[in-house]
Amino acid sequence: MKREKSWLERVEEIIHVLEGSSVGELELTEGGTEIIIRRQPGMHLVANVAESPTAEGHANRIENGVSIVAPLTGVYYAAPSPTTPPFVNVGDMVYAGQVVALVEAMKVFNEISSEVSGRVIALVATNGNVVQKGEVLIRVEP
Repeated sequence: MKREKSWLERVEEIIHVLEGSSVGELELTEGGTEIIIRRQPGMHLVANVAESPTAEGHANRIENGVSIVAPLTGVYYAAPSPTTPPFVNVGDMVYAGQVVALVEAMKVFNEISSEVSGRVIALVATNGNVVQKGEVLIRVEP
């Protein structure tokens, strides 16, 4: 009787297969689990696994609050301009729909809004750095 492979073993196999290829990003979704594998030239492959929304409506919930993720790849900005204070700081209360960051892509500044109300518990992304689609920017405790 052949043992069925765990999803982690399958992801490791995919990473191994992709090492010699020119594929830069791969997204897979299976049974409520989304797996995103990204790499850049000269970097090791990294897998980012996120749980998809549950029936209770806890979208993007992880152990440390709810993640606000980048909807596109671009440069992350924590403030509207270099001379103004950041949109949010750790400990600030935010409401659903509030702008909490900007992501610049192709000279367009895209407002990133919180999907939940709560307290900011972590600023994960670094101001001025490039973020990839799906990367966590901020964590909020509902």
